[in-house]
Amino acid sequence: MFKLPDLFLEGARSESPTLVVTPKLLSMEKRILVAPLNWGLGHATRCIPTITALTAKGFTPIIASDGQALALLRKEFPELTYFELPTYNISYTKNGLFLKWKLLMQLPKILRTIKQETKAVSKILKDHTISGIISDNRWGVRHNRIPCVFISHQLQILSGNTTWFSTKMHKSIIKKFDICWVPDMEGTINLSGKLGHIKRFNMPLKYIGPLSRFTKLKSEIKYSLMVLLSGPEPQRGRLEKKLLFELQNYTGNVIFIRGIIEDKQTISVKKHITIYNFMTSCNLEKAINASDLILSRSGYTTVMDLAKLEKKVYFIPTPGQFEQEYLAKRLTKMGLAPSCKQKDFTLEKLNSIENYKGLKRFNPEVDYEDLFCLF
Repeated sequence: MFKLPDLFLEGARSESPTLVVTPKLLSMEKRILVAPLNWGLGHATRCIPTITALTAKGFTPIIASDGQALALLRKEFPELTYFELPTYNISYTKNGLFLKWKLLMQLPKILRTIKQETKAVSKILKDHTISGIISDNRWGVRHNRIPCVFISHQLQILSGNTTWFSTKMHKSIIKKFDICWVPDMEGTINLSGKLGHIKRFNMPLKYIGPLSRFTKLKSEIKYSLMVLLSGPEPQRGRLEKKLLFELQNYTGNVIFIRGIIEDKQTISVKKHITIYNFMTSCNLEKAINASDLILSRSGYTTVMDLAKLEKKVYFIPTPGQFEQEYLAKRLTKMGLAPSCKQKDFTLEKLNSIENYKGLKRFNPEVDYEDLFCLF
C-alpha cells in the first residue's frame, strides 16, 4: 500500500489521516500558458515580471509565441517549456501615413492566423495539462475550458477616423476572455491616458498597475545617452540609420541598443558609440540605470520601464502607430518628456530634455497573489 510521506500528515495518526497541502504545493502542479504578441519586443518584455511571479508563487509557466518575442523569452528563461505559435507575419510600410490602410488590407490574413492560434492552443491543451492562460494581445490564445486572461493597455484602439471600428473589433475579441488585466492605474493619474481608460466596457476589468521587469538602482552614470530601439521593420532600421548619422557629432559617451534578438550578443565600438545588438534584462537594467538620458520609441512598455526607473527621455514615435504618437504627445503636453516625429529629429533637439521633468514611477506594486487566485 502507498504510504504518504510524514510531511503531508498533520497532528496525531488516525484511521483516516488528513492530507494537508499548502497553497504553494497545490499550485506547483498548475501550468499557466503565457503568450505575448510578437509585435516589437514590448509585449514579451512586459510579460517577464509576470512569468517570474508565476514561478515565485509555485506555478509552472509555459511560453507560447513566435519570432523575436519567442527568441527573447528563450534567452530570459532557458529552463522553461516553449511552443511556437502561428505568426501574424504583418508587413509594414516605409511611409507611416499608409500603415493603417496596409494593416486593414491584411485583416483577412490576421483573422486566419487567429483561427490557427486557437487550433494550436487546443492541441497544447490536449497534450498537456494547462490550468490557465495569460494572453498579451494574442487574440486567438484562449480556450473555453480554463480561465483565460487578456492583457492590454488599449481598451481603445486609436486609428484616426476608423478608431470606432478598431475599438469595436478589439472589444469583441477581449470579451471572449474571462477578464482583462490593464497594466496601469485606474484613476486620473496614469500612464496610458484614454487608451486604457474608457467610460463603458461591459466585461470584467482589473487595473493591475504598470508592469516593468526593472528596478531602480543607485548607479554611477557611465553613459551620457542611451539609444533604446525596438519595433517592426522597416521603421526600426530607418531610425537606427538616422540616429547613427546624427550622433556622429555628439560629445558624450553613447550606448546604442539596436533591439535585434540574435543567437549571440555582439558588441562594436565606433568612436564614442558602443553598439549592442541586444541585451538581456539584467544587463539592460544596469545600462539604463547607468545612463543619464534615454532616446527611444514611445511604446507603452518602454514608457512603463522608464517611468519605473525615473529617467529623462526623448521620444520618437514609430511613424503611423497612432498609439505611440498619442503617448508621446501626451507626455510632452504633461511636461514630462519631449518628442518629435522621426523625420524631424536632429541632434540639437536633445537639448530640450532639460526643460522637462522626466518620467516618474507609481508607488503601488502589482498584487500577483490576488491576480493568480483566478487559477
